[in-house]
Amino acid sequence: MVDQHISTLTRRGAGGKRSRASLVDSGYAWWRLVICLVLSTIGGAGLWCIVVVIPEAEADFGVDRATASLAYTACMCGFAVGGLLAGRMVDRMGAFPPLALAAVSIGAGFYAAAFSDTIWQFTIVHGLLIGVGASATFAPLLADISQWFVKRRGIAIAICASGNYLAGAVWPMVLRQLLETGDWRHAYIAIGSICAATMLPLALILIKRAPSEEEQERAAVSSGRPPRHFEGEVPKRTVQGILVLAGLACCIAMSMPQVHIVAYCVELDFGVARGAEMLSLMLATGIISRLASGFIADRIGGVRTVLLGSVLQTIALALYLPFDGLVSLYVVSAVFGLSQGGIVPSYAVVVREYFSAREAGLRVSVVIMATILGMALGGWLSGLIFDITGSYQAAFVHGIAWNLVNIALMLTLLWWVGRPRRVAGEAAVA
Repeated sequence: MVDQHISTLTRRGAGGKRSRASLVDSGYAWWRLVICLVLSTIGGAGLWCIVVVIPEAEADFGVDRATASLAYTACMCGFAVGGLLAGRMVDRMGAFPPLALAAVSIGAGFYAAAFSDTIWQFTIVHGLLIGVGASATFAPLLADISQWFVKRRGIAIAICASGNYLAGAVWPMVLRQLLETGDWRHAYIAIGSICAATMLPLALILIKRAPSEEEQERAAVSSGRPPRHFEGEVPKRTVQGILVLAGLACCIAMSMPQVHIVAYCVELDFGVARGAEMLSLMLATGIISRLASGFIADRIGGVRTVLLGSVLQTIALALYLPFDGLVSLYVVSAVFGLSQGGIVPSYAVVVREYFSAREAGLRVSVVIMATILGMALGGWLSGLIFDITGSYQAAFVHGIAWNLVNIALMLTLLWWVGRPRRVAGEAAVA
């Protein structure tokens, strides 16, 4: 049966014309990856600019900090839900349509936010236009690029996912420069123009549809890496449910340092500037972690890579408990970034191990949505725990507990659900 499957794929690839399967792992695939990275970095403007503008909007609209922060919450909710819609579009129509809509949505969103008269208009625009638009530049792009690689799928996904962190490093600096020469409204108009003008032509480069699932399998066979197929008896919805719960749990834990490190530094009398530096350090080392996790996933698989990252994240969170000096917090924050940065993109690798290519867009987006909701929920829960206890120590312990839940779920996926197996058997792997 196995031999018949492989020979069928080989026969269908034979012919006078070059098969599209030859585009997998090709120079074009790497060029496409570069474009996806740039698009992810540009589209990430919607997620990071609001963080910088919150104090400006608070003063402009005459509201308190909590009310002004609702725009960020709305943006993250739009990012989570919009990813599902964009992922489904990628499955049916390819990457170009959702990216073209994203360019229009993000550009229009920044313009509409700049002309908002009330904080509620400002908040709604961030959710419905900016957040939803930005969603097409993360999970759907991970799903798309995963279909262009076989041998280097892990590192390709990791590089693409790094655009989200690069956006966090680039856009706040750009916005700060714009704020020095004008107010936040003019800055938003400038950023909206940049996003719309650059994203549309870049999206056109990605108009080529990904190779079909059959063509991807043919490329895998030709490369000596026959495709994996899930052979367990557990229903697909159970596998998907485990991944969703695991993504939620790990990101509830992850959110504690990422969302509250600045406030934690203020509580320790180190100031906002030191906290912002630690956050930047965390994101910078997170990029290193993402790239490293891609190489690791190509060798040990997505599930084991998530497990490794989750164990390291648990250790890093535990280090925050005894070490609260300024220098030690810089070191621990760097260690935390190195441990957690590769976890989220590794879920896309796991999805491709257990599900077919034609389901990739939607299923990757569902899991990524769970991780985003985990960040939002975890950030709120950590603040609530601080309000109740008057200290962040219990919040760190709370994060560690959720990390242990993630480890248990991923172990369940690995041992109870079963491993995906290669069509030609493990002996076919070089």
